[in-house]
Amino acid sequence: MKNRAFFIAIAFVSIIYAGSAATAAPYVLRDPRAPALPESRVHNWEGFATEELITIAPGVSQQLWTFNGTVPGPVARVHLGDTIRLHLINPSTNKYPHSVDFHASQVAPNDAMASINPGEDKYIEWHADYAGIWMYHCGTNPALHHIASGMYGMVIVEPRGGLEPVDHEFFIVQSEFYTGKPGGVIDFTHAGMANASPNFVVFNGVAFQYKDHPIQVGTGKKVRIFVLNVGPNQDSTFHIVGTIFDRVIKEGVELSPGNAEGYGSQAVDLAPAQGAIVEFTTKEDGLYPIVTHAFNYVGLGALGLIKAGDGDPNN
Repeated sequence: MKNRAFFIAIAFVSIIYAGSAATAAPYVLRDPRAPALPESRVHNWEGFATEELITIAPGVSQQLWTFNGTVPGPVARVHLGDTIRLHLINPSTNKYPHSVDFHASQVAPNDAMASINPGEDKYIEWHADYAGIWMYHCGTNPALHHIASGMYGMVIVEPRGGLEPVDHEFFIVQSEFYTGKPGGVIDFTHAGMANASPNFVVFNGVAFQYKDHPIQVGTGKKVRIFVLNVGPNQDSTFHIVGTIFDRVIKEGVELSPGNAEGYGSQAVDLAPAQGAIVEFTTKEDGLYPIVTHAFNYVGLGALGLIKAGDGDPNN
């Protein structure tokens, strides 16, 4: 019954937006594989604020604001204790001021996070003093509009001693879109309403992309997913149907595999700006839906698939 509900919801959304399909370019599939941990302990990053037309669902495009041209922005991975130096550039071709707030940093907001106008740039330095899955985003007023328009991303700070190797590592960033007119900017008034209802809730910037392109894993192999909910408004309850998380690290609190009491986890609740690491193993070949268990959002794009083996549990 659950799978039937998923695909009824998908069909409903497809009907709603079929009329605009000819007006938007095909979406760009986001590779969900997590980046490798670099050897360097000092990281020199260059970041560009962009304002550009991006397809967020089949047939639907919006003028988004981004870091380095993607939504979410680049995923960064560093060691605990590393130094990060960012050169943030707001090109003169942009219309709006932008900035960056790294939740993994401890800096004065009215300095490092200050907005820069089109044609300006800024150098920011901070140290990765705490491990975890951290959000970064544009903090320019109104921050709600800049986050809702796509200016966010993930920083992975490895714990002391690092994470042990696993067979597969992926990242999933959940976010919402409050669409304006086709090809226009995000509707800030809609996003700012009390009890705002998003038009799309997505994983890694595009509705249903991992339903159309399932994430391949080996059956019986250990999978680690770095999960972040950037909101800006809605909670997530991250769940993969048919699996149990045997390890969860959420905001510094860990459920350890092989614990004496035999505990596992069915879902991870994440308020906006919270992150987690989850690990699991698929026991059989098959298709395992990735969802937020707030099922009203599954039909709005928060649905993907893990494909274990050939995807057929009956072969």
